[in-house]
Amino acid sequence: IGKDGLKSIWRKRRTKKLRVIADLHIHSRYSRATSEKMSAEEIARFAKIKGLQVIGTGDSTHPAWLKELKKNLAQDSETGLYRLAKEPSSLMYFMITSEVSTIFTFKNDVKKIHHVILTPTIETAEQINDKLARYGDLASDGRPTLNMDAPLLVEEVMELSSENMVFPAHAWTPWFSVFGAFNGFDSIEDCYQDMTKHIHALETGLSSDPPMNWRLSALDRFTLVSNSDSHSFWPWRIGREANVFELENPSYRNIVKAIRLKDTQKLRFTIETDPAYGKYHWTGHRNCHVSLSPKEAKKLGNVCPVCRRMLTKGVEQRVEELADRPLGFKPEGVADFVRLLPLSEVICAFLGVDSPSTQKVWSMYNSLVGKFGNEYSVLLDAPREELAKVVDARLADAIVRVREGKVKVVPGYDGVYGQLVLFEENLSGKTASERVQQMNLSDFM
Repeated sequence: IGKDGLKSIWRKRRTKKLRVIADLHIHSRYSRATSEKMSAEEIARFAKIKGLQVIGTGDSTHPAWLKELKKNLAQDSETGLYRLAKEPSSLMYFMITSEVSTIFTFKNDVKKIHHVILTPTIETAEQINDKLARYGDLASDGRPTLNMDAPLLVEEVMELSSENMVFPAHAWTPWFSVFGAFNGFDSIEDCYQDMTKHIHALETGLSSDPPMNWRLSALDRFTLVSNSDSHSFWPWRIGREANVFELENPSYRNIVKAIRLKDTQKLRFTIETDPAYGKYHWTGHRNCHVSLSPKEAKKLGNVCPVCRRMLTKGVEQRVEELADRPLGFKPEGVADFVRLLPLSEVICAFLGVDSPSTQKVWSMYNSLVGKFGNEYSVLLDAPREELAKVVDARLADAIVRVREGKVKVVPGYDGVYGQLVLFEENLSGKTASERVQQMNLSDFM
């Protein structure tokens, strides 16, 4: 978007419309590799700190989690969304959401695809679960594996209510995605067949962003949404990607309608991490410290020059394979985007430390959030001169540089997150092995 574009959008805030930032894809503690403390209360607490107004519950297919949600949440009659029952006046809303994995055979190939499901009510989620329980053990994982194909999943969900929504999760990651280099498809239509008529959106995922998806003309009719897919409530995880709406009423119907109709007056823009920060952006081989651009990987036949095994194909290379438009093409009628990185990660890079949970990082983080109200206000709105009154002027500069897209990211590859470079001098002297070690330590998935 850039500095001027953000200012233009924020002028709308003077009208009756509200800025509603929504992260619609997270997980509960019932998903694997997820914090045991991931309760509705903790999710709401840190979502407020982040600056979210709407957060997905995640994992509504899990019986125990849905039971907790039914006990701890109360539906708001005006919005149709949910709030903590003990905080009836809260403006922090929950949407009932889930992610499921389908495994099936297509043209003799095994396909494993993840999908996000949005649901208007807990009661509808219960009905969905009654159907999906026939295809897999819903209690085995917060993101259950279902023995059914993608069209059947959509049919079963949409048959219950036209207000439900299904879209492909993290559409480009190498594994478990609709366009993944492993187990994926070359088109949405191949995956969802005659049920494609019910697919109105796709989730870009951390390793791709709107410009990468704009290179495929076949995706023009779909709304691009961005979510964190967070497995923790920490602010460097939750809301790292999100959707920014302008709505008179932040209701379930208004949010889903804006996505379904690709209404750019209501879905104004998405918040994206730099796709290079994603851990599958470039092609590479983690064990051999090999990271390659699509052009370099293609020259090598996607074979690791160290061990001679096949490389893990990155998202950028996969996009290149399917793209029918040049780099930089922007279609008409699309929502804009802004690239941000979690404030904790920016502070880490500024301090030269690996962990966002250190006391020094938290101290700076709390000072900024305490002054400006929430993390998004710091990242998106706070003037540089006001930031410099709270923290070191150079950190204030770094925050503004992130906002304006003036930082660099060394691309992630084969499970290794990208490396944020706030200032050019920070890049010198880094070896490949040092970089891999850093990404292990600062891994915030």
